[in-house]
Amino acid sequence: MRKHYDNEYRKKHYEAANDNDKIILNFLNINRTLHLLYEGKASQKRILIILSEEETITQQRLTERLGIMPGSASEILAKLEKSGLILRSENPDDRRTAIITLTEEGRTLAKEALEQRQNRHKEMLSCLSSEEQSGLLSLLEKLNADWEERYKGANADRHQGHHHRQHGECSGNCHECTHPCRRGKDNGKKHH
Repeated sequence: MRKHYDNEYRKKHYEAANDNDKIILNFLNINRTLHLLYEGKASQKRILIILSEEETITQQRLTERLGIMPGSASEILAKLEKSGLILRSENPDDRRTAIITLTEEGRTLAKEALEQRQNRHKEMLSCLSSEEQSGLLSLLEKLNADWEERYKGANADRHQGHHHRQHGECSGNCHECTHPCRRGKDNGKKHH
């Protein structure tokens, strides 16, 4: 019953909105759909795809690309290693981080994951003709370039993956972190 009410409310809200608001509402709906369909930040499939793009990668660099905490990456990598999909070896340049490579089985699964992703992308855009896709791409690139310039300060204070864009790398000691989102966590609020 609630889902029906939510759908009715959203439909009425959308119909009453002006064109600018409708565009933003469509972006929000598309964002929700992408979150449902896409691999998560640290899904095993996403990690395999990243590893297939690089011959070798350090665990630190992989963690940065994923935008997650080192502890989370270690947990997922341990599962992948136990499954025989990756190999971790000591980094001769920095003993604090490991070098990660795919095994043959890992390469096979990475290839399958990449094909699934490409097929999903093709399916997601199948309602548009080639010309419409080109037009949409052009508009999105224009909008994205403008928004990156116009709103570049909007993310400056955001505390993503425990890295401060404004203040440089996070020390990793969250108890000493002075970022507002960390203080919010200490007060029982959601930490992003």
